Amino acid sequence: MQENPYRLALDIHGIGFKTADTLAQRLGIPRDAVIRAQAGVRHVLQTFADEGHCAVVQAELIEAATTLLEIPETIIVQAITLEVQEERLIAEAIDGQPCLLLAPLYRAEVGVATQLLHLLKSAPPWGAIDPAKAIPWVEQQTGRTLAASQRAAVAQVLTGKVTVITGGPGVGKTTIVTSILQALRAKRMRVLLCAPTGRAAKRLSEATGLEAKTIHRLLEFDPKGMGFLHNTTNPLAADLVVIDEVSMVDVVLMAQLLRAIPAQAVVLLVGDVDQLPSVGPGAILADIIASERIPTVTLTEIFRQAASAQIIVNAHRINRGQMPVTPETSDADFYVITADTPEDIQAKLLRVVTERIPQRFGLHPIRDVQVLTPMNRGSLGARAFNVALQEALNPDATPPGGAVWLDVRARRQGHPDDERLRQRRV
Repeated sequence: MQENPYRLALDIHGIGFKTADTLAQRLGIPRDAVIRAQAGVRHVLQTFADEGHCAVVQAELIEAATTLLEIPETIIVQAITLEVQEERLIAEAIDGQPCLLLAPLYRAEVGVATQLLHLLKSAPPWGAIDPAKAIPWVEQQTGRTLAASQRAAVAQVLTGKVTVITGGPGVGKTTIVTSILQALRAKRMRVLLCAPTGRAAKRLSEATGLEAKTIHRLLEFDPKGMGFLHNTTNPLAADLVVIDEVSMVDVVLMAQLLRAIPAQAVVLLVGDVDQLPSVGPGAILADIIASERIPTVTLTEIFRQAASAQIIVNAHRINRGQMPVTPETSDADFYVITADTPEDIQAKLLRVVTERIPQRFGLHPIRDVQVLTPMNRGSLGARAFNVALQEALNPDATPPGGAVWLDVRARRQGHPDDERLRQRRV
């Protein structure tokens, strides 16, 4: 520790660069020491990873590390060279630019690609299924007629090894999964359903009638060994693995999951690239689709039941770059309230939460209402809204049998709860 206190940040979980750097200064390690620069470079890369990036352009890394450490750029370059030689960093050209990755993230990315390509090499464990016969049988069993796009998706999964089904809300992704499960359960196939969060797993279970688990629970996370019981040497017992809400799965977790899927199994990836991103680094679903190596079915048709929901209709409009449609009826599920200034927005929001929603829908402003804002600071941020809402609804700061929650999207970092939201109690 006296020789290189920065090893603490490498070897001990929970000790970061700043703690190790403070100790190093007390031990008399020079600020321009190469070992400090090496640790600082790793710290900067980890900061980029916390923001969702697996790789960083080398020039950006050098600039950020030089600013953070306040030492000459030449020492930073030397530190990067040493880290690459010691294989803690991986150098790779991306789109013609020299980039750097933390070694664990590089291995995870390579692992995901390798495992997906390996899964594609074998045939489905259930042998040949004729979709022309299987799909009508499924429709008869479920009493639901599939649209042409849904039929194509079911056929692809029944005949392929790895398939992506993607599309916005209301396009029938869950209907496809249910239809596939109906066909394969008749053949007594072993099916495992999972999702990255507890809430998503619960929704999947309710939709299919089968047990769905979080990925961590499926792999059986071992807190003592900080690893998973299911892996390459102890794979999952499954013929089909369905992974829902893939957009929320980070690259490291996906690598761990794919390692535990046996080579003969079929994998179905379901998700929407416009949904919540992963808390950890990587954009797994978007990258898999963009690679064009994995068969992908993109659903665009909004079905009748979903089309009646203005929230779903407007979600698709916004994704297409169109303005949302303001409902003409008073019983709609989507409303647009215009305001021109931050002060006007805050005043109208407070009125909506404290008066209009309770009066119109009979909802309790403390137990039943949530406010989402994309920022922490500023007059429209979580902190300011928390104060304003507390003054309006709970001025004595005594929780009256409930709590108002102001939820802030935590993009790729922060709170590991089911909805990937940072929640602050008022």
